[in-house]
Amino acid sequence: MIDLQEICKNVCVAARSAGQLMLDERKNFSLDKVEHKGVHDYVSYVDRKAEELIIKHLSPLIPSAGFITEEATTEQSKAEYTWVIDPLDGTTNYIHGLSPYSVSIALLKDEQAIVGVVYIPTSDECFHAVKDGKARLNDMEIKPSTRTKVKESLLITGFPYKVGDKIEAYLEMMRYLTFNSHGVRRLGSAAADLVYVACGRAEVFYQTDLKPWDVAAGAFIAMRAGAAASDFRGGNDFMSGRSILVSGTSELNEEMLGLVRKFFEKHID
Repeated sequence: MIDLQEICKNVCVAARSAGQLMLDERKNFSLDKVEHKGVHDYVSYVDRKAEELIIKHLSPLIPSAGFITEEATTEQSKAEYTWVIDPLDGTTNYIHGLSPYSVSIALLKDEQAIVGVVYIPTSDECFHAVKDGKARLNDMEIKPSTRTKVKESLLITGFPYKVGDKIEAYLEMMRYLTFNSHGVRRLGSAAADLVYVACGRAEVFYQTDLKPWDVAAGAFIAMRAGAAASDFRGGNDFMSGRSILVSGTSELNEEMLGLVRKFFEKHID
């Protein structure tokens, strides 16, 4: 039986170490060190160095654990326990010197999250939670907003790298929300977006076409804080990242479900 609290403490140390690496490297960072994985999809040597550092920290904690990581710097495999890691979520922000960007680490047991850590280096904020425990920001317990209506809410979204024919759905929904909410933000780091909902800085996060490493830790932390989560169909497949909706309250999530079903009707599979 593993000690989840002790594991979480060690994961926070790993995340902070990776975050410090990012801050140190950013001092002399140059755009000519950036590689293109695809349109609007970038990777830098910092992503890879951070991932290698995290894996080095985590490997001894549960030697039999598998790894699912964005940059694939180690063998990718699932096991009873599996680490899901995005070493630098928000690379585009990072390479331009813009916050937020984050470290996202989740531990799954039998494909269910049991530990989540999201660290935002520029603000030195470590969000974390364990199964059956409270969600915390550093040492302080956090809770989501209690607002129940879209018209009272600040929302966060993001455009997928390959937004394709979904662009009109995103723009039309943003147009609607601009006139019928406190506003919409596009911050550039899904992991940060999710923990901002967890601590009440925004009421809603919604997006499509993400990956498990983008959402696993942040969504888990948000739910441990008390937020409601679903995919765009209202189901539980949000940890895949294909579509995810997280709201501070279940009432707000229901209203948002009606909107994403309306605007993304042709794109919900």
